[in-house]
Order: sequence, then structure tokens, then C-alpha cells
Amino acid sequence: MKEEIKHIISESIALKTEVLQSPLIIDSCASFIEEICIALTSKQRLFFCGNGGSAADALHLAAEFSGRFYLNRAALPVEALSVNMAAITAISNDFGFDQVYARMLESKATHGDVLCVLSTSGQSINIINAAKKAKEMGVKVLALTGSLPSPLDALADEIIKIPSSDTPRIQECHLMIGHIICELVEKKMFNA
Repeated sequence: MKEEIKHIISESIALKTEVLQSPLIIDSCASFIEEICIALTSKQRLFFCGNGGSAADALHLAAEFSGRFYLNRAALPVEALSVNMAAITAISNDFGFDQVYARMLESKATHGDVLCVLSTSGQSINIINAAKKAKEMGVKVLALTGSLPSPLDALADEIIKIPSSDTPRIQECHLMIGHIICELVEKKMFNA
């Protein structure tokens, strides 16, 4: 079992090293930070959404922005779309789960806001529909996915594709990148 543990850690390190060595991923990460800073300094809002573990990551990252990451500073207008369970169940019941995030976004977002979607496969219909709704509304779409081609490739204004199809390893990288974005947005916006 100890060797299996070491192997899993080694796989995670190897993927993160690949991410580190990808100029495209580093450039896209910098673009995410710029887009988020532009929106938030313009009094726009940032929304996150995902399914399963990615929904948990969306909640986590939204909390880092609305609470704090490192700095004691003003709260930022950031929300995970999965926080209202009554709305999620009502929308799912009345319109279908594939519309849940599109409907939630429609009720909250305005032109100039930013939607960050997390999907390891890039194939989740509710995430794709949210991205489509965002485009209709003039909301920028930032996507974190895995390596496989997906409809999000064409829908996202910026995309970070982790070079893997292994869901847990992708999610580990999404959270790492999310933390980098939180830290650098906070520094940039609050002159730290």
C-alpha cells in the first residue's frame, strides 16, 4: 500500500510539472487573472459552477474570493451557482438538470460579468448550457477542463486544459490553479 501511495503522489507531481512547463497554460492562467480583475474592478461579478467534486471546488474558490485568501481586504462579489439547493431542485424538477446553471446564471448575471466553469471532461450538458447562456448575455466564460476535446473549447473566451483525462489528477490541478488565481487577483486588486 505504501508504494501505491507514493505512486499516486508521483503521478500528481508529474502532471503538475507538465502544467508548470506549459507556456499555454501559464499564459491562460495570466489571462484568467486579467479578465477577473477587469470585471471585479468594474463592479461586475464572478460566478463559478461545476458538478460533483468540481462543484465543491467552485464553492471553495468562491469562498476564497468573497472571504479572503491571504489578505484582510474588502469582500469580492463572487458566488458559486450551486449554493441555493432549493433553486437547484426546483429548476431541475421544472426544466431539467441540464438547465440548472443556465437558469441560475440568467437570474443573477449581467453583461460584463464572468463565469468560470469547471469540468474535467468538458462534456457536462449543464455546464455547456451555462456557457451558452453566458455568451448570449455578454458574460465572459473562463473554463477549466481536462485534455479531451469538448464543446467548451469553442464556447470559452479563455480555457485551461489540464493535459490529462484522469479526473482526480485534473481536479487537483484545477484547485492548484484556482488558488494561484485567487492569490494573484487579490494581490493585483489590493496592491499587495
